[in-house]
Amino acid sequence: MKIAVTGATGNIGSALVRELLVSGEDVTALSRNPAIARAKLGIEAVGWERPKSEPAPAEALRGRDGVVNLLGEPLAQRWTEETKREIRDSRILGTRNLVAALAELPEGERPRVLVSQSAVGWYGARGDEPLDESEPPASGFEAQTTVDWEAEARRAEELGVRVVMTRTGVYLSQTGGALETMLPPFRLGVGGPAAGGRQYVPWVHLDDVVGALAFCLRTEAASGPVNVTAPEPVTNRDFSKALGRVLRRPAVLPVPAFALKALYGEMSVIVTSGRRAVPARLRELGYEFRRPDLEDALRDATGS
Repeated sequence: MKIAVTGATGNIGSALVRELLVSGEDVTALSRNPAIARAKLGIEAVGWERPKSEPAPAEALRGRDGVVNLLGEPLAQRWTEETKREIRDSRILGTRNLVAALAELPEGERPRVLVSQSAVGWYGARGDEPLDESEPPASGFEAQTTVDWEAEARRAEELGVRVVMTRTGVYLSQTGGALETMLPPFRLGVGGPAAGGRQYVPWVHLDDVVGALAFCLRTEAASGPVNVTAPEPVTNRDFSKALGRVLRRPAVLPVPAFALKALYGEMSVIVTSGRRAVPARLRELGYEFRRPDLEDALRDATGS
């Protein structure tokens, strides 16, 4: 397949490009800085300097079999009004301008599939209720951003493009991801469950994030929302205990909700509320998870 990838130089994007290249795919990156993308990834890269204000370059999409859209400012930062606007605009306007470029292509030169990143933030906090792709959206900033983000991607369906929205959970990897801020206190032996620890963590290893993205590209039956989470989400308390065992450190010191609020502001709701998202659609489609066991995933992601 010939694949175009936006956000290709990020943690998930770089891993996906490696995955596709190993499989023999022809990959092109759309990047604000194509020289850096070429040097980092070793692939063709086409410049897209202003994703929020201009359509994607047609030459990067023409004749491609599929597109993977990974554009988006990281959620894991303190949410000021400015960062919230950037989080929304980078997702919504970037996706809108990508689909606008697809619409400009003749039908015979248009990619057949768009796999567009989304998030389990769609669901909001539902306690210990298992949440599959049929659940309606919640309210609030994260959920509404996700709703609008997916709506922009789905516009490509009107062009005859198969669209998949990968609602990705809390991903674990050796660089970036959820562990980047969690590891320092745990390595010092002062980590522990957050905000009571009863909330669920919809974790997933990076190997399965890129595996699921590639699977959705190639699987004709994949369309609509697809939860990209491990088969068994765990509570924050159990996640903390598993991380402590892997690191051979105690993991008993609780982190109160007010401390998270002071540190992260409004963004702390992601940590304190949780969601028990389950990958029902991936299971139905026959995806085989590479790292379904939490301790195995943590050992790989921490190098322990």
